[in-house]
Amino acid sequence: MAAVRGQGLFCWRAQCGHLKVSFFGPFYGSYVIFELDDDYRYAMVSGPDRSYLWLLSRTPTVDASLKQRFLQRAAELGFDADALIFVEQSPLPTE
Repeated sequence: MAAVRGQGLFCWRAQCGHLKVSFFGPFYGSYVIFELDDDYRYAMVSGPDRSYLWLLSRTPTVDASLKQRFLQRAAELGFDADALIFVEQSPLPTE
């Protein structure tokens, strides 16, 4: 499994949840964290507009209630929830 390193910087202040992130060179993308689990198990993240949206999880799968909450929040924020794609994730193999 390959690792990817990036650099993230706060756009304003550390409590804001708006980051600029770069994975290569001086090119940064904007990431807005609009919901974060108290235990950091998941984050709901968008780009600066409504063209990018992610549900990031520390586990390969999420329960149905979290998925529904994500869809609801996405619709409330003006995202096209019907256009979202949920990718099947497999657990990492154990050796």
